[in-house]
Amino acid sequence: MITADQVSFYQENGYLLVKGVFNAEEVEVMRTATESIISRAAKSRNDKNHAWQGDYLPPDDLKKLVLKGFHDVHYHDAAFARAVIHPNMVAVLTRLIGPNVLLHHTKMLVKPPENGAAFPMHQDYPYFPHSKHTMLAASVHLDNANEENGCLCVIPGSHKTGELPHVGTYYLDHKQYPLSMGTPCPAEAGDVLFFNYLTIHGSDCNRSANTRRNVLFQYRDAADQPTRNVHFDWGMGLMVSGHNEDFDHVKPDFKIVG
Repeated sequence: MITADQVSFYQENGYLLVKGVFNAEEVEVMRTATESIISRAAKSRNDKNHAWQGDYLPPDDLKKLVLKGFHDVHYHDAAFARAVIHPNMVAVLTRLIGPNVLLHHTKMLVKPPENGAAFPMHQDYPYFPHSKHTMLAASVHLDNANEENGCLCVIPGSHKTGELPHVGTYYLDHKQYPLSMGTPCPAEAGDVLFFNYLTIHGSDCNRSANTRRNVLFQYRDAADQPTRNVHFDWGMGLMVSGHNEDFDHVKPDFKIVG
């Protein structure tokens, strides 16, 4: 699925866009699943706005912005359970991570037309730190993404700087790391942008007349253990490739409350 040169590019730059991982039919199935989840979540009052409430825009402008976010989409529609173990995904993941690939979590991010919120520059590391830093995100594009509708932007090579101090709710200081520092990564529906969780990234507002839909799958090496008890989900730890030799930390120790 990818060449040795592409692997080297990922290692050097901390990100890699892979074209055509999912075909048009598979993308349409996931689009339908995304819209269904949003509808069902709203009816059950689990619909949430994940727009960042920072200080980079006036308060009145911030109130207008919307970012539909929903975690663990593979628990809510089988289309995403199939997608996380898709052979094309596995072919890339095993080259970037290694033979033993584990799913950490999934989520969707939907930017509505004209008022889809920006996502300021940040690293994913503070959300779920791990010891070996093999964790990466696979951003699956369900719509064409460009600068007008808020495509992802990355700072190439920033993963080499290690963990950076974040402010507020796990975002970098937008004055020191403005979105304009990032390299835009335009993509087409079916493409997947892979990036290490130390790679600085963000996305601008959706100023277009069309919805921008992405689903995000987070993966890691099975031997890469968390360093803090953060962002644990039910069922995390699905083996996407290879095997897990650790029988002591296979899944979080959850308790039923209420």
